[in-house]
Amino acid sequence: MTPGKSREGGRRGRPGYDRDSLLEVAVAVFNERGYDGTGMEELSRRLGITKSAIYHHVSGKEELLDLAVSRALDALFAVLDEEQDAPGGATARLERTVRRAVKVLVRELPYVTLLLRVHGNSEAEKRALARRREFDHRVAELVARAAAEGGIRPDLDPRLASRLMFGTVNSLIEWYRPGGDLSGDALADAVTTFIFDGLRAAAPPDAGG
Repeated sequence: MTPGKSREGGRRGRPGYDRDSLLEVAVAVFNERGYDGTGMEELSRRLGITKSAIYHHVSGKEELLDLAVSRALDALFAVLDEEQDAPGGATARLERTVRRAVKVLVRELPYVTLLLRVHGNSEAEKRALARRREFDHRVAELVARAAAEGGIRPDLDPRLASRLMFGTVNSLIEWYRPGGDLSGDALADAVTTFIFDGLRAAAPPDAGG
């Protein structure tokens, strides 16, 4: 959405923002300067509107942070929730979870980047970190079920495997930029292949060989 236009197509001053477009700019500033290093004066200057105009939409910068990291977390948890009830074994669901998590990162890159940089210095950050721990716990449970069914290596601790897996996914924020030669689908395929080639359980030796 072009700043200066509300979602309904009308103008609200010069420029005017609805909450979504205000959030988009705020997230860019948080990622550039750091959340702790960004004040309302800086947001006001960057947006080109008064602080009171910002307060018309949100209570302050912590609400902006809460909205941003919740957007990323809600998208990630939606993947887990949908895969929980999906057909197929745990290994197939784990592989789809990783592939879809990469696509969430690509689609919501600024919001996921901000989520991965929070430190727990505010209540909104503490809530985000608690939800990240819950996400990691649920992925580790899925890893354990995949190992139990023989789909991935059983000699790796599920929590360690989960951290290594999503450490790889999360590292994409440091270098991936949409619009280049690598599409989101191609990136998701490459990351999933890279991870699961190392995780997949070896086939048992041929008894008649």
